[in-house]
Amino acid sequence: MKAELFRILGHPVRVRIIEILRDGERSVGALQSALGLDSSGTSQHLAALRKQGIVAGRRDGTSVIYSVSDRQVFDLLEVARRILSSRLTETAALLSELTGSPDPVPPAGPRSSAPPPAG
Repeated sequence: MKAELFRILGHPVRVRIIEILRDGERSVGALQSALGLDSSGTSQHLAALRKQGIVAGRRDGTSVIYSVSDRQVFDLLEVARRILSSRLTETAALLSELTGSPDPVPPAGPRSSAPPPAG
């Protein structure tokens, strides 16, 4: 069951849907507009999230309004963000150490296939 949960959350559009819903419930049309997807694509992602119980929909006239079923999903995404942020910080520190530069990101400029000058 955990693997299925992470598989469903493994799609960037689905993560974005959850992030949008952090601010409150949204109609399918509002989600579609925010995502820049057609109704079919939006509906497929919402169906996958609904099947897993991550989001719930309710009818409001002719619209369906979606919300996150369990706010703990926001905690899960926050933990993932912290893990990734930590990894990026470690990678930047390693790059800085390897290049001997206090700035881990090299300045943008023309790329050359020639080896760097000795010295």
